[in-house]
Amino acid sequence: MKKLFQRISNFIFGEYSSKTLPRFWILSLDIFLTTFSYVVIEFVVYFPFKTSIFVFGDALKEYIVLIVFYIISFLIFKTYKVMMRFTEFNDIKTISIATFTATAAITIAKFLMINMGDSTKIFANSFFPPYSIIFYHFALTFAAMTLTRLFIRGLYIDFYKYKQVERNNKTIIYGAGDAGIITMRAIIQDNSDYKIVAFVDDNKQKQGITISNIPINSCEQILNKKFIEKHKIQTMIYAIPSTTTERKREIFELALSLGLKIKSIPPLSSWIDNTINIDQLKDIKIEDLLGRKEISLDDSNVKNEIRGKRVMVTGAAGSIGSEICRQIMHYDPELLIMIDQAESPLYDFQFELLNSSYAKDKKDNMVFEVANVKDHQRMREIFNQFKPQAIYHAAAYKHVPFMEQYPYESVYVNVFGTKNIADLAIENNVEKFVMISTDKAVRPTNVMGATKRIAEIYTQSRQSKTKFITTRFGNVLGSNGSVIPLFKKQLANGGPLTVTDFRITRYFMTIPEACNLVLQASSLGTNDEIFIFDMGKPVRIYDLAQRMIELSDKDAQIVEIGLRPGEKLIEELLNTSDNTKKTPYEKIMIADVKAFEKTYVDAAIEELHSALESGDDMKIVAQMKKIIPDYVSNNSVFCKLDEKN
Repeated sequence: MKKLFQRISNFIFGEYSSKTLPRFWILSLDIFLTTFSYVVIEFVVYFPFKTSIFVFGDALKEYIVLIVFYIISFLIFKTYKVMMRFTEFNDIKTISIATFTATAAITIAKFLMINMGDSTKIFANSFFPPYSIIFYHFALTFAAMTLTRLFIRGLYIDFYKYKQVERNNKTIIYGAGDAGIITMRAIIQDNSDYKIVAFVDDNKQKQGITISNIPINSCEQILNKKFIEKHKIQTMIYAIPSTTTERKREIFELALSLGLKIKSIPPLSSWIDNTINIDQLKDIKIEDLLGRKEISLDDSNVKNEIRGKRVMVTGAAGSIGSEICRQIMHYDPELLIMIDQAESPLYDFQFELLNSSYAKDKKDNMVFEVANVKDHQRMREIFNQFKPQAIYHAAAYKHVPFMEQYPYESVYVNVFGTKNIADLAIENNVEKFVMISTDKAVRPTNVMGATKRIAEIYTQSRQSKTKFITTRFGNVLGSNGSVIPLFKKQLANGGPLTVTDFRITRYFMTIPEACNLVLQASSLGTNDEIFIFDMGKPVRIYDLAQRMIELSDKDAQIVEIGLRPGEKLIEELLNTSDNTKKTPYEKIMIADVKAFEKTYVDAAIEELHSALESGDDMKIVAQMKKIIPDYVSNNSVFCKLDEKN
């Protein structure tokens, strides 16, 4: 039987594999099915119960009236303008409307003619079928047209399309819900090499049943070495749009341990007409394996802070700054002033925003300025021209080993660039100044972390109408210069992956999450707070490298190269002497850090500026250590300064 269906499907679709059947053929098929239904009703169902002598001429007259109404209805509703191989619910709905309309029209016409007079009554009784035949015929015609289309669709999918490619990639789909079924259908209709062997689902009510002859089983039954090896499974497609981060991580870890390649469906927001394309299936990212919950916050306060206001973002072309800008544009500011000294990245970001779906119609609400936060005169001009009401200060040098070589530039930008913007904010009565800091500012061991701590101290010591708020967090995934892009480049080159120390750990969060915190801090902060939050468990970088190798499907080595200048084994969000205060959000806290008097800070900054003018790196760093007593260099040329103390 399968061979017969295979031959039929090859005959039907072989000639028309790249286009649909001619519309005239489909209309002719519908007319044939309408005629066949009438013959069945008239001669098989209705005729045995007739008491009068059957007259072929009467049946022919009734058929002509019937078929005329149906053809007109088919033409009106265009039931023939379809690709039957892709029949969907909307096509069946069109058939039901067309057949019902024809039936209703025949019924109404006969009723009116019977009640208009004797002559029309005679005509109606002679040419129109009995009401019972009209209704029976409607039911059978609708069923015949629907089943025929579904049969052709089944032939195409099961006996033609699915057999046209060699499907060697044996696959399981995790998730037997709507998303999993849609994924299965997309695979069947596509020329991919996926061959679905089984569904996996945690819902016990679904386990033990089948979908299109594909069994649904539990995770324990499928994701084990015996089943994977027996059925030679190569790929797992994760088709659950919403689940807990912990559960998703568990599933991915298990699949990876079994040597499976993992694909994931795209977010529901990117689906088109509730369908997906096989090309939309993506390899899972390392972010999916970090196993921490993203912090979700109420954005109503953020809306109130930003909507209708003039907002400035420094470092707007960087990883953090650009994402802050993206999120701000969703809250309808009066004006967003984006500042960066890097011309090309700012130009690229301008192109992105001006062509984005959420910001392209808000061109008059965006300004892009090439400027350096160190340049007091240039920044003053920008403040005077645009008069910002809120500032998000993301401009900074951030790379620890690199900045260890350039204390002058690091201090100039991170400390005096921040001082420059903060002083102008006070001068121009800016409502809020939000600074992006780092966990490396806690008991710093490097120049970069120390400069950020000094910037924190300076902004916290200001006494003005401007509210100064600091957000302090760990590493962000995928930011420029971070470990993940580095590992990706090393993998692309065939390895090895370099880890400074196999014991080294870091906290991680996603860029959108970090920026969401920054915006939320703006709405929660009153003055001088340093916001920190629960970033989950620290991640060992060696484990991260191993996972990235597994995900890449490449055979690369991991090499330990030793700690870089200024680098810590373990980062901290708080000093051990610090305490925290609660906020309305469980995962967000306020660090209760030591406060510095404004007069002391101003004098210390003046001394640092004098050291900066000397151009002597040792003098610069020595003054920084004087300001921050717990700044102890690590694996750096500046360790000798600690030996003197």
